[in-house]
Amino acid sequence: MNEIWAGLRAALHLIVTLDADLVEITLRSLQVSLTALVIACAIALPFGTWLAIRRFRFRRATIATLNALMGLPPVVVGLIVYLLLSRSGPFGVLGLLFTPTAMIIAQVIIITPLIASITHQAMRELWSDYHDLLISLNTTRSQRIWALIRDGRRALLTAALAGFGRAIGEVGAIMIVGGNIDHATRVLTTAIALETGKGDFALALGLGFVLIILALVANFAIHVLSRTEREGTW
Repeated sequence: MNEIWAGLRAALHLIVTLDADLVEITLRSLQVSLTALVIACAIALPFGTWLAIRRFRFRRATIATLNALMGLPPVVVGLIVYLLLSRSGPFGVLGLLFTPTAMIIAQVIIITPLIASITHQAMRELWSDYHDLLISLNTTRSQRIWALIRDGRRALLTAALAGFGRAIGEVGAIMIVGGNIDHATRVLTTAIALETGKGDFALALGLGFVLIILALVANFAIHVLSRTEREGTW
């Protein structure tokens, strides 16, 4: 028990004094996860909305596949990306393996189905309300998608938050394609695993606290942006 309290005190000291390693790892985690989130949202939000309003032959199968991909094991994604980016792979010439770019690619693949699925669920309900109005106005498909995205922005913020939470907490795929290289690809989750294995519980706990703080900040930011408390829907 004394070791735990000693580790907690040391972790708080690292956070308060803005330890250089702690800051570097945190900034790299944010860079990788936020970049992956922006790319994934650019793909998933329009696709999820399009899937809600479009009717085609294999729509049910597409939705079922999308929902299944939400549970795609991250280590499998990491393995596939590793094989694609390795020297013997089709994209090995790009030299992206063990770089932040490879980590971003893996995270995009992991969180895009999650964001798209949540978006589809929200936009499907919204489309049932706006269906007749938008069709009567003779809007194009792109106009309908944009109108639903604007009106359903609160639900989409929730989808983005879910994607960010999964991205920032990912370790399996990131470890495989990034290699956990010091001052290059080491992020919060991989650093926590490494420092725990080394017995440096102070830095591991400090990184863990930062991870928790980031999750809390993201949640509060969503509530502020969506103004849920002001409108009595907290």
